[in-house]
Amino acid sequence: GKETLSSPRLGLGGKAQAEGPTEVKPKLHPLQNRWALWFFKNDRSRAWQDNLHLVTKFDTVEDFWAMYSHIQLASKLSSGCDYALFKDGIEPMWEDSRNKRGGRWLISLAKQQRHSELDRLWLETLLCLIGESFGEHSKEVCGAVINIRTKGDKIAVWTREAENQSSVLHIGRIYKERLGLSTKTIIGYQAHTDTATKSNSLAKNKFVV
Repeated sequence: GKETLSSPRLGLGGKAQAEGPTEVKPKLHPLQNRWALWFFKNDRSRAWQDNLHLVTKFDTVEDFWAMYSHIQLASKLSSGCDYALFKDGIEPMWEDSRNKRGGRWLISLAKQQRHSELDRLWLETLLCLIGESFGEHSKEVCGAVINIRTKGDKIAVWTREAENQSSVLHIGRIYKERLGLSTKTIIGYQAHTDTATKSNSLAKNKFVV
């Protein structure tokens, strides 16, 4: 709201400080959803789930940027690591009940794109999620994952229902546009059930945009 713009900055006017933390709250910009950031580091001596760590949760714009500025950029992660941003309560694995009937829009990057484009594309992906960029179809979005791999990095947006064609296609078109991908670039949507039964490279696209 407008009143947030005129409220005194903490400590500058003295007023906000005197009244304690309650005065700070209106300046924060709440997100529609609470989000959880996860980090995965591949250690083959441990179970998959033991390699997955919850980093933090946030539900305001300010807390998102604070989190983003404190974590390592995706391009600096070592091979085998992932970041995942999911709505609070949904775990970043396809077995989760809210993911298992869904699928993902997958962006596969060439090795040389890690240093030129990866961080921009991932940040844009995060902003699409927390900003609910898909309109009424945003409720279908579960989260997004970035995989840092020697062969080539991948970014994916996960949705809830692979059979919900109109929603899935709407999300795919907006996502492609927001990433600034050329119209010649084709991105595909894979159902998790297909990915689970085949190796990633063999899972066929259910939809493309």
